[in-house]
Amino acid sequence: MNEVEMCELLNRIWSLPRGEWIRVLRKELPSLADEMVEALRHEIPGFAGLVQDMGRETVRQGLEEALLTALGYRTPPKDDDIPQELTAPAAPLDRSRQDLFNALTGATDVPPAALPELARRAGWPLPETVRAIAVTSPGETQQLAATLDDCLIGMGSDGPCLLIPSPDPDTRGTLEAALRGRTTAVGHAVPVRDAASSLRWARRLLHLTPAPAGPDARPVFVDDHLSTLLLLQDEPLAKALAARWLRPLAGLTPRQSERLEVTLLAWLEGGGAPEAAKALSVHPQTVRYRMRQLEKLFGQGLRDPRTRFELEMALRSRRLMAEIGRRSSRVTRRARTVAVGFRPLVVAREARVNGL
Repeated sequence: MNEVEMCELLNRIWSLPRGEWIRVLRKELPSLADEMVEALRHEIPGFAGLVQDMGRETVRQGLEEALLTALGYRTPPKDDDIPQELTAPAAPLDRSRQDLFNALTGATDVPPAALPELARRAGWPLPETVRAIAVTSPGETQQLAATLDDCLIGMGSDGPCLLIPSPDPDTRGTLEAALRGRTTAVGHAVPVRDAASSLRWARRLLHLTPAPAGPDARPVFVDDHLSTLLLLQDEPLAKALAARWLRPLAGLTPRQSERLEVTLLAWLEGGGAPEAAKALSVHPQTVRYRMRQLEKLFGQGLRDPRTRFELEMALRSRRLMAEIGRRSSRVTRRARTVAVGFRPLVVAREARVNGL
């Protein structure tokens, strides 16, 4: 097996679902490591002597551990922790850390009373509060582990992530510096036993806000998008909400409907025509005309606080879903991601009096 074949196998393993991934690892990893030992014996001077001194099986196991680390299934040992016989003795600690990670993130059902013992075995004292950091590839977790102190690396059902102690809000600046240049999402701070919640919303935010890769990448924080995540935690339900309360607009043209939607949302957010006109960069008379159209469509409901609240939620959720859809289209069309941030629907900015 040459280098290209090895890379293809590793990529194929990582692209599989979690259950299939473990099955392929168990089946193919030993033979892959064995072939690597044979290739290294012929290509690297002195490697044959290492194999003879340490034993082929010990070297093969060490290569297996290195491959597992590259795939994100093992935590890399610190330099002063590397044993003389490669890394085989570190496996029990790695398994203990994965067990603790699984228990904290809900992958395994463990009684709360058992967590302190799992933490002791893993060598990771339980903090009072934690944050989850969702990343896109196993390689990023290994790099971040070398930057962030005292983190717990694990592989969840949706990909790799880290758990970090979060004793106070001041850690944000440190995280922004450490995560710069990587596509990541940082969960909200939660009690350690609620780590699954922080991870779940970090993963959701990473899905909703595609960020540019490379040096321009910036971490996104759940704390900055709480209302967005709340509104879009169930997109079919959000669509049902919008359809229910915005039904009076269904008979209009798309252009008319968009203008009335952004006007109504600006009016609800600003509290009046002058404020809405300023937000939309149109003449106040334009807003008043459109509001008369909206009053004809919605009737007295616009004067009811509960109706206004429901309408604002419906409009906000529809705006967010439209923005996310446009971002996804840009990624597909241009093969790149776009800047993080939710911007309102763009409408014509010229003042239009007595016209939709």
